[in-house]
Amino acid sequence: MNIDWEGYDPGPFYDELISAPGKARGPAGKLVSYLQSQTLEKLKRRQQAAEAAIKTLGITFTVYSDGENIDREWPFDILPRVISEKEWQKTEQGLEQRLRALNCFIDDVYNEQKIFKDKVIPRDLLNNSANFRPQCVGMKPLFGVWAHVCGTDLVRDNDGQFYVLEDNLRVPSGVSYMLENRSITKRAFPELFNDHRIRPVSEYPSRLFDMLASLSPRPLDYPEVVVLTPGIYNSAYFEHSYLAQRMGAELVEGNDLVVGDDDCVYMRTINGLSRVDVIYRRIDDMFLDPQAFNPDSVLGVPGLMRSWLKGKVALANAPGAGVADDKVVYTYVPKMIEYYLGEQPIIPNVPSYLCMDDQQRQYVLDNLDKLVVKPANESGGYGMLIGPQATRKELAAFAERIKADPRNYIAQPLLALSTSPILTKTGVEPRHLDLRPFILQARDTYVTAGGLTRVALVKGSYVVNSSQGGGSKDTWIVKDQ
Repeated sequence: MNIDWEGYDPGPFYDELISAPGKARGPAGKLVSYLQSQTLEKLKRRQQAAEAAIKTLGITFTVYSDGENIDREWPFDILPRVISEKEWQKTEQGLEQRLRALNCFIDDVYNEQKIFKDKVIPRDLLNNSANFRPQCVGMKPLFGVWAHVCGTDLVRDNDGQFYVLEDNLRVPSGVSYMLENRSITKRAFPELFNDHRIRPVSEYPSRLFDMLASLSPRPLDYPEVVVLTPGIYNSAYFEHSYLAQRMGAELVEGNDLVVGDDDCVYMRTINGLSRVDVIYRRIDDMFLDPQAFNPDSVLGVPGLMRSWLKGKVALANAPGAGVADDKVVYTYVPKMIEYYLGEQPIIPNVPSYLCMDDQQRQYVLDNLDKLVVKPANESGGYGMLIGPQATRKELAAFAERIKADPRNYIAQPLLALSTSPILTKTGVEPRHLDLRPFILQARDTYVTAGGLTRVALVKGSYVVNSSQGGGSKDTWIVKDQ
């Protein structure tokens, strides 16, 4: 039995592959024609083969549940999402523009603070920021860049336009799954890669290494770059080890590094101490250096901040970059783009309400059942409220949280997120999704061709986070056909 695309109906939502029942969108035409030629049984066997490969290759992620860690195989759907290269070129420009402005903002925060003096952004935003690090004031990192790796979440509304949902600047995760999604899709549909002009994503590890190497404080041909992980119990440990391996860099924990009397960082090896030039740290600021931040941390390296402040080692992302990874700060990014770059934002934000503003907070409280409310500094879908799907008891409890700490919350309308077909037991069905491209910035800027598409596996659900039961699929940027 072949798939009935005439019977596939995403309803009022923008679908990534189908513009109307039975009619493929331009860039997805070849893929939809191919899928029409396949029986459901054949596609199911390919899905099963993909899942077996994921299990064999040990592609996992960790979910924290009731204080315990649970390793799970990466949930994956074999039907790719397709975006035209022409549309993506504009999106790339918008992502690059956004990160340039964010880095200008972070540099300004820790130095002149002009944007507050010019009253473009209220200073209270900084005074009440959980991610502002006074230890970084006066620092001038190379190229003026603090956030070297950014994962920006994009969504489409039913108008088909991309909107920025949030910026992840502290330790953004997921790029390893983007790479593995491509690898598994090539195994599932090797013949499709001959017929489609799909932009590759495999260059990311080398691009990441080159960016990190460019930050080295020593003029070497091949600086020592390491990936600093909290260890095997971290939810992103698979990614830490994966990226280190793909870059040919050492994967280290805090105990593997030591800061010498000369303020340089050294790695313990069987041949003695070896100097480290660049650390791609995947540890939160507060655990990075017990002498500078949390004194109880056993994950970090004593003296690491001293070494960084004296320019003996480079850290990516730089400490303090998280001051812009705040959903309240996010609402001001369009103003940052105009203020620092003198440009109009290429990609719009999702309309947002600030609970720290009296009038906007009252609107949020009056319309809580229609809005999505997010805490300023959470990630992974934790701590948020989806008003239209919440109970009266949940709405009442969230209202009290907002009143108690209004600075900590923003609210947004529930967008009609776009859909894409996933393979189910009975055929194909539409599911909502988002997209997390990754942007690298130092001397130059690089944007991945597409990114990590996260998809809700439950019918009607808007929650795409893997930690909340979501899945994933490959993202194809294809040249127009």
